[in-house]
Amino acid sequence: MSERYFPDWIPAFLQYTSHMESPKIMRAWAAISAIAGALRKHVWIDQDQFRWTPGLFIILVGPPGVITKSTTADLSMNLLREVPGIKFGPNNITWQALVGAFAAASESFPFGDEWVPMSAVTLVSRELGSLINPKDQDLINLFIELWDGDKKYEKITKMSGNDVIDSPWINLFGATTPSWISDNMPKSAVSGGFASRCVFLYGDEKERFVPYPKLNIQEGHDELRRRLIHDLEHIAVNLVGEYILTPAAYKWGSEWYVNLWTEAKAHYDDDLVMGHIARKQTHVHKLAMILAASRRDDLIIEAEDLKVADQMLKGVETDLPKVFSRIGRTEDSLAADRFIEFVRRKGRVRYEEAYQQVHTYFPNFSGFEDVLNGAIRGGYLKLAPDVTGQMWLSVIVKVGNDPDVTGP
Repeated sequence: MSERYFPDWIPAFLQYTSHMESPKIMRAWAAISAIAGALRKHVWIDQDQFRWTPGLFIILVGPPGVITKSTTADLSMNLLREVPGIKFGPNNITWQALVGAFAAASESFPFGDEWVPMSAVTLVSRELGSLINPKDQDLINLFIELWDGDKKYEKITKMSGNDVIDSPWINLFGATTPSWISDNMPKSAVSGGFASRCVFLYGDEKERFVPYPKLNIQEGHDELRRRLIHDLEHIAVNLVGEYILTPAAYKWGSEWYVNLWTEAKAHYDDDLVMGHIARKQTHVHKLAMILAASRRDDLIIEAEDLKVADQMLKGVETDLPKVFSRIGRTEDSLAADRFIEFVRRKGRVRYEEAYQQVHTYFPNFSGFEDVLNGAIRGGYLKLAPDVTGQMWLSVIVKVGNDPDVTGP
């Protein structure tokens, strides 16, 4: 097919979605998921004992309605749906439904003198809970093995005998809330298994306020959409084969790997951090393939691709504690966090206003006092009078070892 319209598909997608409220980082990862879905198992990095393929499990996490998670998912996936040959799986997953989706997606593609089998499926979920049941261990184990790139998956059951999937592949793009994660993911699941293979993106603020998105659409929006679909189809059709790392990429990747595990020693007691460190090399190389495909047709991984992939992953890792912060917490401790966050957002709050705001969480006044005193003793809040004697609450912001206080 004809040449590409855009020198880089991801920035073009960001331009296409610039009229939306969702944060740019989430729209960028939505673009990444679309490219991964177009590439499927057509491309790989071969390391003899295993292959990296570009399938990613990307999950947007945020409070309901704030960062328009579902709309963000739709923006990229609707473009991918226009690309011929891309197969999408069901919205509600069971082992049996997934086997059926793989069977429907079974095909072969030409590579050299061979025809290579592939069952590639993209799964999209506006609400992750409707797609995945973390308590269904058989299903979760399947996701784990597919992310790891197994060539074949076989399950033996008493009812259906042997179910064999030849060359399966999954690309997952979902959205959920912190409360769903805390209610459905046990703490033991965070450090390993499914959770450590996901890229979680957290957001709790709109990038900007857009009351009427249609009024913010730029001229030529429909033509931009058509060209994005064209280039996504170009990627799906033309990029087939093994990605090769340049000598400079191997050098940078080797040094990065040694530094990663050298620094990991400081986190051996932190299961959350270690689980993601253990998967990070795979994530970096999966993402590097997608970034390369976004820019060019040659199947070459440059050192710059790895560097950018590393930086993008660092950009989402800092918010991992927010994604999993509710797991194992009591309702009182969660309510205390909401109280401190309320004061932070306001900048400073009158004592009476603070109690009025949170009385739903602390109907008993002594309970409110306990939480307030705990926050003050912990160095999170300060209670002080202004020149009129009115008592105000403000958040203590620590700069280095010295606390700085916002408010009066």
